[in-house]
Amino acid sequence: MSYFSDKFMEISGKIGSQRHLVAIRDSFISMMPITMAGSVAVLLNVFLRDIPNNMGWTGFVKAMQPVIDINGYVYFGTIGIMALFFAFAFGYNLAVMHKINPLAGGLISFASFIATLPQTLTISTPLENASASLISNLKEMGLSVVTAGGASSIETSQWGAIALKYVGATGLFTALIIGFLSSFVYAALTKRNITITLPDNVPPAVNKAFAAIIPGTVAIYASAVFAYLIFALTGSSLSDVISTYIQLPLLGLSQGIGSVILLTFLVQLLWFFGLHGHNVLAPVMDGIYMVALTENTAAYNTAHSAANLPYLWTRGSFDAYAQMGGSGVTLALIIAIFIFSKREEHKTIAKLSAPMGVFNINEPITFGMPIVLNPTFVIPWLIVPPICASIAYFATAIGLIPPVFLSVPWITPVGLYAYLATGGNTMAGLVSLFNLFVAFLIWAPFVILANKEKASDLA
Repeated sequence: MSYFSDKFMEISGKIGSQRHLVAIRDSFISMMPITMAGSVAVLLNVFLRDIPNNMGWTGFVKAMQPVIDINGYVYFGTIGIMALFFAFAFGYNLAVMHKINPLAGGLISFASFIATLPQTLTISTPLENASASLISNLKEMGLSVVTAGGASSIETSQWGAIALKYVGATGLFTALIIGFLSSFVYAALTKRNITITLPDNVPPAVNKAFAAIIPGTVAIYASAVFAYLIFALTGSSLSDVISTYIQLPLLGLSQGIGSVILLTFLVQLLWFFGLHGHNVLAPVMDGIYMVALTENTAAYNTAHSAANLPYLWTRGSFDAYAQMGGSGVTLALIIAIFIFSKREEHKTIAKLSAPMGVFNINEPITFGMPIVLNPTFVIPWLIVPPICASIAYFATAIGLIPPVFLSVPWITPVGLYAYLATGGNTMAGLVSLFNLFVAFLIWAPFVILANKEKASDLA
């Protein structure tokens, strides 16, 4: 057991400290103010527009229209263009990891990402009930008329415009790949001193800017050449190729119940050995499930309904239904200790941990009991979150509750988190509370078992 745990901790530690994975994690964390602001805007419009419209309160919605419009502006400037923020943040954090100029790294990654995006916006206008002669006349006038499946439309293209989908959630994987490529080139050339060197009496800011000129230019050109080659080979933009062949398959794979259970279990397993499971697996949880969350947010913002959101399980789903009180649903453990424990030290730890546990901070009880490397509590610690995740997954799959589509601060208490993350769905909050009850039923026998162990120790 000691050999296994040592090896497991060694491998997990290496994964958790891998600089590219750390940069991905830190980049998503740094965007929290942006994603939270956008989510607040969408959530406000749920209560100011969508729910009132469903209840027939059109007068209220009309009165609130200025606020609704302002919320739309906030969404557009945050989640609507979040790939732009990620491109900069990822380049910045990679440069920090390489110990080179981080501001230049962020700007180079940002510029490289923009350089790879489609630069022509095509707008399709349907032609309903258009006769063959009308279509022929439109073509003779030089207009581009496309007919597919019996339906015709006019297509107009304009250079110098970027479709919003490429800089929103759909563009995150492109920003990730291009950020990695451009930062690699920038770091490699900088470390080899392929830079412009100025005299020592030049101000440091100027020196840093000139030092980044050659590496930055090569990095941006490398990204642009890569995008051009992809277009030449496939006829599609780099963003579309990445979305079709990388992003969508990964997101599809993440939506299976097996993937949800496995990831939830691995988080718990890492924590059991004293490693921060969420930090180690952040590249997966944020890099894939955060994309699903923002895609759901964008879909809701377009349709004003949670009926047909694209993804069943998102980043917030873990926190809403499988991490109440923190990893292991330790809020349920605290309640079980209050009711069943006869061990004074456990009661003391529970009393100290309860106020923080309500807000999903559970390090005091995780390391105070301790749960880490404690064989008495290993079974509930490992199985409670996957069971809770499964309950919520199937409740979402059958349509009992909508998918999570809003980002909510992780310190939001149980029930309220799910309620807000699903746009004010009461049933989602009740499912979260039901999961807390299920977790309590699983934790309770092991708290009682700990009492018996204490009694045997005292005998």
